[in-house]
Amino acid sequence: MDNSGPSRTALATAYARAYHQFADRPRILTDPLAARLLGVTAENVDELSTYPADHPAAVARDRPRRLFFAARSRFADDAVTAAVARGVRQIVVLGAGLDTIAYRNTHPDVHVFEIDHPQTQSWMRERLATNGIDIPPTATLVPVDFETQALPSELETTAFTRTEPAVYVWLGVIYYLTSDAARATLEYIAGQAQPVEVVFDYLQPAVTDEDRTDLRARAERLARTGEPLVTYVSPAEIHCQLADLGFTAIEDLTANELLRRYLAGTPALDAAPPRALRASRIVHARR
Repeated sequence: MDNSGPSRTALATAYARAYHQFADRPRILTDPLAARLLGVTAENVDELSTYPADHPAAVARDRPRRLFFAARSRFADDAVTAAVARGVRQIVVLGAGLDTIAYRNTHPDVHVFEIDHPQTQSWMRERLATNGIDIPPTATLVPVDFETQALPSELETTAFTRTEPAVYVWLGVIYYLTSDAARATLEYIAGQAQPVEVVFDYLQPAVTDEDRTDLRARAERLARTGEPLVTYVSPAEIHCQLADLGFTAIEDLTANELLRRYLAGTPALDAAPPRALRASRIVHARR
């Protein structure tokens, strides 16, 4: 990533969530802070068409991906809401990027720990301050450079408690990691006091020539930005890993199934068939 600010993929995802607030109806995700962070308003939605293809905001022009990013965040929000209702009081957002869960949290006894690269968090703090968004006392930003620092040692220097239940949100990250690094993170999560939950998305290998072409184009595009795709994994492999780590309740959805959950019976779904998202899947696992 560019060490002068957030990764391009983090910015692209944030722009997609921001433009979704004004460009799509029905709205899957309600997140007014996503738009405030980036200065997106109802008046400048039309500017989408003017962004060059290499600008992070250009991703928001791709309606299927924009809807998927919104649905992915909504899926995580729903999991967090359900966990909090069951009594979980710790939320850990891994590779938080420009996620806003910590700033939308309305529970004074629920603590959110944001984990990301120091440069991304520095940029996030600047945007929060510029746009008048306070960091609440229930939020802790934990800078971790995974090239030189370890998640356990950095997270556990905060108020985070390994002996209490937690829900982990881990979106848009696993496919940029080696399989060993991804497995190590899942092992760390599994070691949390029960009940523990994790929501993450992953890419499965292509099975048709058409899918291979789409996935290759996506990989090449990301590689040019310095954020190459590293890991593809099949659902069977993911389920086996999770079962080995003691996770018993596993929900695994394709991008199409995820969009149908939130858009079933609406014209919005028919207008945005997610062909380019066939490799994308999202998991919610509980232990």
